[in-house]
Amino acid sequence: MAKPIPSPLYEKIPQKNTLHRASDVTIFFLLLSLLAYRLLSLKNNGFTWLLAFLCESWFTFIWILNLSSKWNPVSYKTYPERLLQCYRVDELPPVDMFVTAADPMLEPPIITVNTVLSLLAVDYPANKLSCYVSDDGASPLTFFALLEASKFAKLWVPFCKKYCIQPRAPFRYFSRELLPSHGNSMEFLQEYRKIKEEYEELRRRIEDETLKSISNELSTAEFVAFSNIKRGSHPTIIKVILENKESRSDGLPHLVYVSREKHPKHPHHYKAGAMNVLTRVSGAMTNAPFMLNVDCDMYANNPQIFHHSMCLLLSSKNEQDCGFVQTPQSFYDGLKDDPFGNQFGVLYKYVASGIAGLQGPHYSGTGCFHRRKVIYGLWPDGRMEFKGRIGKLTDERLEKTFGNSKEFTKTAARILSGLSGVSDCPYDLSNRVEAAHQIASCSYEYGANWGTKIGWLYGTTTEDILTGMRIHARGWKSTDCRPDPPAFLGCAPSGGPAALIQQKRWATGLLEVLFSKNSPFIITFTAKLQFRQCLAYMWILSWGLRPIPELYYLALPAYCIMAGSHFLPNVQDPAVLIPISLFVSYNFHTLLEYWGAGYSIRACWNNLRMWRITAVTAWLFGFLSVILKLLGLSETVFEVTKKDQSTTPGEGSDKDAGRFTFDGSLIFVPATTLLLVHLMALVTALLGLFDHVEIESRIGEIICSVWVVLCFSPFLKGLFGKGKYGIPKSTICKSAALAFLFFACTITVRK
Repeated sequence: MAKPIPSPLYEKIPQKNTLHRASDVTIFFLLLSLLAYRLLSLKNNGFTWLLAFLCESWFTFIWILNLSSKWNPVSYKTYPERLLQCYRVDELPPVDMFVTAADPMLEPPIITVNTVLSLLAVDYPANKLSCYVSDDGASPLTFFALLEASKFAKLWVPFCKKYCIQPRAPFRYFSRELLPSHGNSMEFLQEYRKIKEEYEELRRRIEDETLKSISNELSTAEFVAFSNIKRGSHPTIIKVILENKESRSDGLPHLVYVSREKHPKHPHHYKAGAMNVLTRVSGAMTNAPFMLNVDCDMYANNPQIFHHSMCLLLSSKNEQDCGFVQTPQSFYDGLKDDPFGNQFGVLYKYVASGIAGLQGPHYSGTGCFHRRKVIYGLWPDGRMEFKGRIGKLTDERLEKTFGNSKEFTKTAARILSGLSGVSDCPYDLSNRVEAAHQIASCSYEYGANWGTKIGWLYGTTTEDILTGMRIHARGWKSTDCRPDPPAFLGCAPSGGPAALIQQKRWATGLLEVLFSKNSPFIITFTAKLQFRQCLAYMWILSWGLRPIPELYYLALPAYCIMAGSHFLPNVQDPAVLIPISLFVSYNFHTLLEYWGAGYSIRACWNNLRMWRITAVTAWLFGFLSVILKLLGLSETVFEVTKKDQSTTPGEGSDKDAGRFTFDGSLIFVPATTLLLVHLMALVTALLGLFDHVEIESRIGEIICSVWVVLCFSPFLKGLFGKGKYGIPKSTICKSAALAFLFFACTITVRK
């Protein structure tokens, strides 16, 4: 039995943000003032005035969403040292850990290996942990890497726990200078050198097999299942690599390799499909009441993270207050001043903290602890949903909901009834592999509710947002966990193409959710999604809609210069103070947020610039792909982002780090075109090609045009760059043709 709780395991602390609130409200009233001025003077101005009004109306709507999301920030302080005062070690609940990988070429196996090793070494009873690695590529190389890692884990895990090593991903620990800890004892130094040599040997073996394509290993018994494997068409492969048969708390956790069955005629539903297979396989084998999912590049940086999360999950008087625990996405070896704007530190500090004060943070796809029964579709009052109705479980409903595997439905019923674990032979995993094979097949989900009402939901490439929103819609809340040091660290995309591909995938998935029956406005009225939580979801889902008003608004200054029109008040008009005040206030507000989050002025500028670039490149193509999907002309594609792993902390500081890179993708055409259009507009203004137009009356548009050129300075450098740092000639030619077409149309309108 758990001991009485002497002190709370966590505190929910409201954050004071008076200055930020005042800044937010000031900008809001300036936006309203600008809209009011536009309306009052709409009759006396032309098309550009109306277009500016429409764009600014959208920006005001987004600001309202932003304001609502940030208004009540909270933080959670956990006390893991109190956890064992309340629960004995053997009373701590089991946790199934999921690691998802998709492509060994884009996601090198050594990255997955380090993530797995860090999870196996966390400070939590080993007999309470099971690690399941999903390999959607069915790669023998990934399996080989995990086999080798399991041997190294027998040295690494005891070493970490004996000396309280941090961090527990070997590539990070051995890349740093050895500090004079542990008294520099001879025993420690000997073990350190030995294990470092073993890790280097492990890395070398994996790299060698990568170069050899592991052809020599396929003839051995362990690799027979990988013979004649075709990408996108292969049977289920489940291998128990490590098994804690003696249930030792100081041993090693279970480690299971899973590659689900794939067939060209069956939909696979990307990561959501893989997560549902992991949920079923783990349910059949270990059936822990809690689950953690991380991407293959997100290693456990804080060994105590399981204790921190259990403080939130176990001490909640009402489980409804904590359906899942989300940790922020943080990154290692971040480039100085965040040149690609992908660190998201400010968003997590301000927006995510505000959303945590509502119904809880969004599920962000990695670093999240779930209650298994919540993933199984349970409502807070203990009911389940069946074809639009809510009722209690029967054996027939269990089969229709979870599939026709009796072994699995029994384990699901145990979880839903409040029990945990597998009722018989809980640690003999080998006996459960056959049952696990059945529920990992392509056809198992037909007739069941997987991906529609239970599990990770289908229909979008951002299954995390959709799944988390449906959990909130059932009435559950979520909590935010931000221990120090950060819970998990991953690698952010480096270079232009990788960063934009990731953003395109996000924008595509977010719009798929927005334009579906799961739109937050719909489920707010049909379920239990709170209204302000709905606005918080709308804030992020609207990212995919942003490129249209953004593109029009960015093009307006150049159009006005060349067409002899205007969209800003004349410099002699006192109303010009409204857009000037708005511009100054917004940039000061942004600088204040970045300064408060510990970022430099340069980082603030880089992020402002990248938001503009991302909107008219990645988000624009995400928007177009969803439109084509809605028209039935094409399907969206899940694009895996290439992962790179630094070996030394200084690797990200060389002279080439942070430089924008390009390739021949069409994604760079809109931004290049926009830059060329503004350069043409500035040239026409400079040369006085339209002499009859007084330059003083267009000074606002000229300043805006210069600002746009500055925002797209990476593309300006790319026009003259070479190799991967230069924009390909084919892209420049396409962009130049579009720019001249824009110029010709503008001149035609002018005449």
